[in-house]
Amino acid sequence: MAEDGLRPSGLSSGLAVILSGKDKKEGSQKNRLISCHDDFGHQSLERTLEHIFDLPYKSVGSVNSPLNSALVHSIIKQQFLKFQPNLCASSSNRDGVSISGNALRSVVSIEESSICGDLRIIKPPLVLESLAIFSSARANACVWKGKWMYEVILETAGVQQLGWATVSCPFTDRMGVGDAEDSYAFDGKRERKWNEEAEAYGQPWVVGDVIGCCIDLDEKKISFYRNGISLGVAFSGIRKMVPGLGYFPAISLSQGEKCDLNFGCRPFKYPIEGFFPLQCPPSTNALAHELLHCLYRLVELQRMERAEFTSIEKLGRLKRFVPLEDIFHPVALAICEEFFSLLDEDEESIEYIAWGPLLSFLMEVYGMQPPHDYRSLDKVLDLLLKFRSSSLLFRHVIGALSCGCKTASLVLTECPYSGSYSYLALACHLLRREALMVLWWSSSEFEFLFEGFLARKSPNKHDLQILIPSVWWPNSYEDLSHSSGMTLTTTALSGAINEIEERHRDLCCLVIQFIPPVTPPQLPGSVFWTFLQNLLLKNRGADRNMPSPGVLSNSVLVSVYAVILHFLSEGFPLSDICGWSKGCRGNGKNVGFLHQGGLQSFPVGLFLRNDPHRIDISRLGGSFDHLSKAHPVHDQDVEMVSWEEGCMDDEDTRVTHFTRQKPCCCSSYEIDFAKIYCDPIRFSSKGSRGHNTPIPERSAHVAAECTAGGLNDEIADKPSSSDRSDSQFEYRPVQQTRTVPREAKYSSVTLREEELLDAMLLLYHIGVAPNFKQASFYMSRQAQSISLLEEADKQIKEGACVEQQKRLKEARNIYREEVIDCCLFRKVVPWRLHFSDVFADAVPGMGELCTCCMRGAGETGPALVWSCGVMEKDGCGGTVVAQVEMLFVDGTRISLLSSWKQRGIYAVCMWTVQLLLVLSKEDLLFSFVPEFYLEALVDCFHVLRKSEPPFVPPAILIKQGLTSFVTFVVTHFNDPRISSADLRDLLLQSISVLVQYKEFLSVFETNEAATHVMPKALLSAFDNRSWIPVTNILLRLCKGAGFGSSKSGEPSSHTVVFQRLLREACNKDEGLFEAFLNRLFNTLSWTMTEFSVSIREMQEKYQVLEFQQRKCSVIFDLSCNLARILEFCTREIPQAFLLGTDMNLRRLTELVVFILNQMTSATDSDFFDSSVRRHGYSLEKVNRGSILAPLVGIVVNLLDATVVAEHREQNDVLGVFASMDCPDTVICGLQCMLEYDWAGFSKGTVHFDKLKQLEEFSSLLMSRMGSEELKRSGIGQELDVDDSTCCICYICKADAQFIPCLHKSCFGCITRHLLNCERCFFCNATVIRINRTTESTC
Repeated sequence: MAEDGLRPSGLSSGLAVILSGKDKKEGSQKNRLISCHDDFGHQSLERTLEHIFDLPYKSVGSVNSPLNSALVHSIIKQQFLKFQPNLCASSSNRDGVSISGNALRSVVSIEESSICGDLRIIKPPLVLESLAIFSSARANACVWKGKWMYEVILETAGVQQLGWATVSCPFTDRMGVGDAEDSYAFDGKRERKWNEEAEAYGQPWVVGDVIGCCIDLDEKKISFYRNGISLGVAFSGIRKMVPGLGYFPAISLSQGEKCDLNFGCRPFKYPIEGFFPLQCPPSTNALAHELLHCLYRLVELQRMERAEFTSIEKLGRLKRFVPLEDIFHPVALAICEEFFSLLDEDEESIEYIAWGPLLSFLMEVYGMQPPHDYRSLDKVLDLLLKFRSSSLLFRHVIGALSCGCKTASLVLTECPYSGSYSYLALACHLLRREALMVLWWSSSEFEFLFEGFLARKSPNKHDLQILIPSVWWPNSYEDLSHSSGMTLTTTALSGAINEIEERHRDLCCLVIQFIPPVTPPQLPGSVFWTFLQNLLLKNRGADRNMPSPGVLSNSVLVSVYAVILHFLSEGFPLSDICGWSKGCRGNGKNVGFLHQGGLQSFPVGLFLRNDPHRIDISRLGGSFDHLSKAHPVHDQDVEMVSWEEGCMDDEDTRVTHFTRQKPCCCSSYEIDFAKIYCDPIRFSSKGSRGHNTPIPERSAHVAAECTAGGLNDEIADKPSSSDRSDSQFEYRPVQQTRTVPREAKYSSVTLREEELLDAMLLLYHIGVAPNFKQASFYMSRQAQSISLLEEADKQIKEGACVEQQKRLKEARNIYREEVIDCCLFRKVVPWRLHFSDVFADAVPGMGELCTCCMRGAGETGPALVWSCGVMEKDGCGGTVVAQVEMLFVDGTRISLLSSWKQRGIYAVCMWTVQLLLVLSKEDLLFSFVPEFYLEALVDCFHVLRKSEPPFVPPAILIKQGLTSFVTFVVTHFNDPRISSADLRDLLLQSISVLVQYKEFLSVFETNEAATHVMPKALLSAFDNRSWIPVTNILLRLCKGAGFGSSKSGEPSSHTVVFQRLLREACNKDEGLFEAFLNRLFNTLSWTMTEFSVSIREMQEKYQVLEFQQRKCSVIFDLSCNLARILEFCTREIPQAFLLGTDMNLRRLTELVVFILNQMTSATDSDFFDSSVRRHGYSLEKVNRGSILAPLVGIVVNLLDATVVAEHREQNDVLGVFASMDCPDTVICGLQCMLEYDWAGFSKGTVHFDKLKQLEEFSSLLMSRMGSEELKRSGIGQELDVDDSTCCICYICKADAQFIPCLHKSCFGCITRHLLNCERCFFCNATVIRINRTTESTC
């Protein structure tokens, strides 16, 4: 059995022996090959036939007649079978197994009466899926002695219990295999073995793994294998059974789990020596196997005559045999006739032979790696396809190739032609024949097999350790040789992924080109489009983390996404496909759809249709059902929207595919400037004839562009997706394909680029984006482990007691293993982009909070959720966007993102953002846009922004093509038409990130929409949910204007433009600024309260817990940032505090005093500093000065403003400070600010003249406070007899009352209270208005 199965390399052991020259008759063969020959160097015909059929020397008599098939048949029957007696022997002894069923040929299958739950066969013979919560079943075969096995290919990698059980094992909706006595199972999801009780065992399994379930009843053991590698003995001492009452193969699957059982109806992928399949291989297998060996020897002889061999090797081999053209056809035909005669005698053996001997034979003829032998394989196919049984035979071959793609693992020594490459390459060549393509398409398993071809197997931790044996990271103590080793390894793996992706594109091109034999005829692409629609339909609900029934794995979605991206960006290489696409014009010049430029259009009817795969997709305006009821779709007659590229950009900064300066994705193009249409946006109704055809009208200059030059000329400047040309692989179009004339009546089901773009964005949303969270987790965990590792190394170096040294070294080993694990999981899948540091680079340490940390700043609180160093899609954190998967190697980053992908992603961003801007002009259409359009846009943009090495320099990333992105985010982050607060936060977070960089900030300063909209919108968006990103943005815009916020000698990084715009916005809209200022006061008060509570809790225990320390450090950062913004307000808008009522000034003073109290109340300064310090930050960067500096700036700004004449007679800053009821705290706080070591302050240069102002203010304040204290004592005496004093502040007169409850207080206290609550603070009654007793009613 073992010699019939496919090895990991795709070869059967017998064929491998022949090819390696280690034949069982090697000695006699060598003597025969050097026998005499004639003067022309040709061996005799008899000797040649002996070599082909592996017969002894001179066993073939003299051939006197011309060679024909009849003669070859006689040699096979009389000589070949005579010297191969084992080929006709009966099967080995099957004692110890009993199979119920057909008596003629026992077939092992699932015993239907044993099924508990709901198991269905989704693909014959035994691909099963559980539709119930828990389903179990047994096979119809049992064993009681001997060594037996069966294999399970995992279609999913969830909870499955695979193993053996007796008939007495009960199956229920809660109990399955392994949950009872005499029942044994392995579950790789939970890494447990089960026999009544669970124990740790094995490795985690992944989709595509082949699990071998082996039972040795002679040694009373059960063991399991993963991809042919033993996981160890799982159970020993199992009970022996009597004949007929043995152990049955049994499985238990949780809901949605799928697996493929092989009891022996096909060769095992990984046969285990000494173990036999439960189902006996067909008796014809051995003879069929040897006949194919003979045919391979014949093909090998013919191959020697071609140029693949050197002249010396060719001469040395050719001189031994007769010319091949004389014998190839009759010998090959006779072998094939004998081969198919065997299949006709036993049709049930076709599947086994197709999966085993035939597939191995085809792969060896074709070649596992380039250069492939197309000619030899084509000759063989021409022969095989002449026979009637070939249809069923090749149907199984296609299934075996698909299965091989799912189960093939990357092997480092085989790169770049590793993994599924060999199976894909052979499948692509086979399917170039129309007969085989029709055969595949007509099968009921077409889509299942197509998904198998596109699947890619992911490694687990143990696989990664083999693939990447050396792991290194910056500042590590690992051997530097690990750095170069990891570089070579990751480069090789990247090359393997690129080769597989190219074969995926080849296969999809063949499917797109294929025209199914149906009536009416269809255009190319109809089959692929149907497959794509069904794939999306099966993944409904994936965006809500719901299981996707029927789809093989997430890698299928990623593969299809990559194929479509390449098509839309680079175009198709086949002219007969391009003839039906917009990318091909005139003389056949191929321009990628995304790079065409000019007049662009999009069928917005896609958004208005309630397609099955879109039912659960949320729209910008809400759910589709809600929108369709509020705005019936039949009332909307707009089907197509058209616009001119770049029409939404400023004319001065506009960059298109037809301007002199090209977008970043096509910067090497040389295309003449084209005139921009005066009417940039057009909406076409359903009745418009211009858009009834599948190919909408394009602008004239696009057609002109495509009239000159060929395909090769056009793509010469594009980044190539491969280092080799197609000719190296002898790339060919489909053979014998049919064509459909344009004037024919064809089906409307065809491929349209706009619909492909829509589907691609959805694939990104449900397929690519979910990988981000997993990769982000490992990236964040890695960063944390590195920090802990460095801390442990530092403590070990500093020295400690022996016991402490031991504990530190143990902890260090744990941290090191975690770092290595995270490195491995992050680095293996090049196309899986991960996201992290996208918003963390704007707010360091912001991801270190949890839900319970952040509550407050209003009635409901911010409701923040962060974890593992990355803000998740929940609360104000927003959706975290993507970053390119990068490897840290030798201090540099190696990007595994291909240049063509970066180019395509950039073009997708351009196309999508322009579409969204155009649709935003129409409220109804904009509300129907799916949310994933916006999410994919932002994610893709940040992929490019964070790529290493960069796709383009940061200075031109936005300026040359994506200025529209800035326009969109600044005009829609506070757009009420976007119903999802998460999406608005997503846009706000993008602004928060971009403004941190000077290159991007300059784009905002020159963007008309940003300068007109953003300042007021930011002030409005500072609410309970979005205050953190708004704080980060405002902090960056105000940077450089505060006390000690900039260093001398460094170039100024502050933005005068936005500081001026913010000042103007606050002055023009006083109501908006007052509301913002109130929320700013409340938020800063809340953060400092949370900080003081956390500090107090740790002080009481005198223990800094990691969680509490992270919380303190983040809240402290937030408080410092808010204080800086408040400092900016006092500098730019001082009249808000010095003019009118003194309420704002009093609130500001109270807040300053409150913060100073928190800073001075900590008795242990070292404890305070350690509480606010984050991992990786020194005490010099995070200390009390960070919060004291803005407080100094606030006081000094108010003092400077009072010097101005128009402010001199207004609110008395000194008097308000002196009126505080905690004079000791005020004086102590001012002294703390004055005595702080500002000379060592690392944040920026301190102007000591400002400190002198503060010192003078402190002196005046102490003088004033003496007299104020006397007044307070006098007021206290009056309060005993004066009931008219405000009972809130006990200072002012109660001159106002609430209506209707009539409770009284002073007007200042009431006004301040009503800023945040509209109820009476005495009786909680709703306040209608306020009456002033001394003045008119307010």
